[in-house]
Amino acid sequence: MTSAMPRSGIRPPADLDLTGRRAVVTGGAGGIGLACARRLAAAGAHVTIADVRAEPAEEAAAGLGGTASVTDMADLTAVDALARSCGADVVINNAGIQHVAPLEEFPPEMFSRILKIMVEAPFRLVRGLLPGMYERGWGRIVNISSVHGLRASPYKAAYVTAKHALEGLSKVIALEGAPHGVTSNCVNPAYVRTQLVEDQIADQARVHGMSPAAVTTEIMLARTAVKRLIEPAEVAELVAYLCSPQAAMMTGASISLDAGWTAY
Repeated sequence: MTSAMPRSGIRPPADLDLTGRRAVVTGGAGGIGLACARRLAAAGAHVTIADVRAEPAEEAAAGLGGTASVTDMADLTAVDALARSCGADVVINNAGIQHVAPLEEFPPEMFSRILKIMVEAPFRLVRGLLPGMYERGWGRIVNISSVHGLRASPYKAAYVTAKHALEGLSKVIALEGAPHGVTSNCVNPAYVRTQLVEDQIADQARVHGMSPAAVTTEIMLARTAVKRLIEPAEVAELVAYLCSPQAAMMTGASISLDAGWTAY
């Protein structure tokens, strides 16, 4: 049976039909999050775009025929409310921020904020949504981790800590969700062409006293075999696969999309 054309106007591929499913993408108004939202909407899902930025969230949701939720992921009460309101079968934990500084200069309040947004918020969102997934016998949780969930870099104490913690959380969700048809995986990209990375380039340039171009080639791409930034749509395609029937046996995994970084 052919499914109806989704409101995004893009016909979903036959192997990923999310018609009737509800997805929530945190940090969904730009970058990786927006690419994932578009891909899931193309597969027929109703997508809730959760983002702290009201206007971009509303604009993105309108373009996809979805819902905007203006949510600060550092506000855990708001995260709990998001879980209650969206009723999602598919969760893309993508929201994140970065701060670059040596450990002895790293602001403690920024360390706490990063962990709240990138570890506690995913926990609270999944915690609120799992009972519904268990009842329906199906769910997909994809955590946008990072190569920094597998490797460390200097000056990124909070980000590296948060991504390593997200890896552990994802595995626990996978073990508990398996009997209920719920999978949980991490996607581990290297540097993706997003505003977050542009901001990191500027921060690294300041810390190292280098030009932004030199930071990109000499620092960010120094450990990769493929010498270019990853495109958000490339990440979204892997996320889509993890939501497909073919990925039903893939859970508790951390999948590198890192241009060969971790091969060294």
